[in-house]
Amino acid sequence: MPSAVEAVRDYVSRMCADVSGMKVLVMDAETTGIVSMVYTQTQILQQEVFLIDSIERARSEKMPHLKAIYFLRPTPENMRLLQQEFADPKYGEYNLFFSNLTRDGQVQQLAEADELEVVRQVQEYYADFLAVNTDLISLNVPSVAGLSGEVWDQAVFDRIQQGICAVLLALKKRPLIRYQRSSEMAMRVAETVSGTMDTESELFASRRTDPPPLLLLLDRRDDPVTPLLNQWTYQAMVHELIGLSNNRVSLKGAPKVPKELEQIVLTADQDPFFKENMNLNYGDLAENVKGLLDAFQEKTKSSKTISSIADMQNFVEAYPQFRKLSGDVSKHVTLLGEINRLVDVGQLMEVSQVEQELACTEDHSSAVSEVENLLRKGISEENKLRLVLLYSLRYEKHSANRIKQFCEEIGPDGAQVVQRMLQHYGAAMRSGDLFSNNSWLAVTKKSLQRNIKGVQNVYTQHSPHLAQILESVLKGALAENAYPYMGTEPATPSKRKAPTEIIVFMIGGTTYEEARYVAEMNSANPGVHVTLGGTTIHNSQSFLQELMKMQQSASAPPVEGLPSVNSMSNMVGGMAAMGIAPPIDRKRIAALTSSMTSTLQGGVTAAMSKLQ
Repeated sequence: MPSAVEAVRDYVSRMCADVSGMKVLVMDAETTGIVSMVYTQTQILQQEVFLIDSIERARSEKMPHLKAIYFLRPTPENMRLLQQEFADPKYGEYNLFFSNLTRDGQVQQLAEADELEVVRQVQEYYADFLAVNTDLISLNVPSVAGLSGEVWDQAVFDRIQQGICAVLLALKKRPLIRYQRSSEMAMRVAETVSGTMDTESELFASRRTDPPPLLLLLDRRDDPVTPLLNQWTYQAMVHELIGLSNNRVSLKGAPKVPKELEQIVLTADQDPFFKENMNLNYGDLAENVKGLLDAFQEKTKSSKTISSIADMQNFVEAYPQFRKLSGDVSKHVTLLGEINRLVDVGQLMEVSQVEQELACTEDHSSAVSEVENLLRKGISEENKLRLVLLYSLRYEKHSANRIKQFCEEIGPDGAQVVQRMLQHYGAAMRSGDLFSNNSWLAVTKKSLQRNIKGVQNVYTQHSPHLAQILESVLKGALAENAYPYMGTEPATPSKRKAPTEIIVFMIGGTTYEEARYVAEMNSANPGVHVTLGGTTIHNSQSFLQELMKMQQSASAPPVEGLPSVNSMSNMVGGMAAMGIAPPIDRKRIAALTSSMTSTLQGGVTAAMSKLQ
């Protein structure tokens, strides 16, 4: 199965090759982000692209000597802008490439608007997703809160099912579809994707394989623990502590960061060091960076002693020629220095050890003691909140739990966050055995696995719930009552065969910890390839922001001893003080709006600026 990065790059290369001579590449905000994930500006210019532009930006000057490639999402707004452009063309010819299936009538509208006959071709190239890693994709949909409760945000739903269809078309797969039975979102997406494959059967007529590929649709609600944890592998740490958006990191405002390193690109495809180290833990990463500096010292005959991360930073500052000769390495030294500072400031070694114990170990008396101890220390309000959330998720049903007392320690605003977490992600909302403690057999199995395998690193002992699901898939033992098929079921003999090509899509967002697990699974199982996708890629902050956008369920009973959450207005100030964005009071789109509507064009300006 081709990787997501290869598929998108191939589409972009074909677009540029299809149009000979000097040309301009015009994109919208979303497709700019998509292209910037797989191509640098220099690489684009090497394709005889003279200019990169945005369809949203008004341009008055005419350049009839240039041919235009328009790579756009097929949204109503983009169609309107194209029709407006055709009335007064700026370029000599127009080659239109849409990132997804066009709706009936859209091409006809463009044809009618093209009175001057400047359009040379109209194609569908299904690069409608962000190819983050070779086996990780995102739709850059920050919230699915509008797909729960009494409202239904049709525009968000359409973007999700369109994005999944584009992934299948880009990877040239027509898979069997299984979905999480307990999730209405997963069921509806499964129905729509299955219907699209039937309606567009010629497009999905890829070569049949035995066993057939599998599309597995999951819901974030079954595992709220993974996005809450501090992370200790490189890519995940960067996203958790600093933020990683479209493979770009902003260090603006961080102390001791050179101006040329305030904006950093982190992509395995273009950075060999990052490719080799992205899933390594903090300690191994520091050793590898030190090894590169040692090699440079050997070349320059320097005798300067390097024994700490601070020494590495000082070395880079003292040798400007090192930064010039090895930009990628100096970039990673700078990142490592900032991560080290944030770990120290946040006391994250101590906090994370308790987080991991809460996530992985069933020991209530020890958990109470450790959480109490940290709540009384000077850790940040954000870390206090996460500890109480993790404790509450694990011990929600424990007869002697201390949820009420811990909530008093974090104040009324924090208590309301705990209330909301338990109502949307608590035991009553989850279908899987998240903590492997629902039965004597599950507890025994987990204990045996821990004793046999051991714990190599206390900070990375947690394994996401996705691991249990994928292990069952690879054994051909995924429970059909919990994950039924959508559409035509395979014959019984086919069901017994474990799939070797698997696309897992997490509605509600995936994480870099889950991406690391998938990468390790692919490496350990030759002949099996798993691609992980999600509506977005969460860190703890974005996950809690998503939580606070979710509506209060009228049917959900309040958690005993905690304040009700009938109004968000009382908690906005307190949430802001904890570093969590307040809820957005926005008008949701009615359920019967057009299935091709998409208003999700924000959040990619940074990527766009990189290409301009």
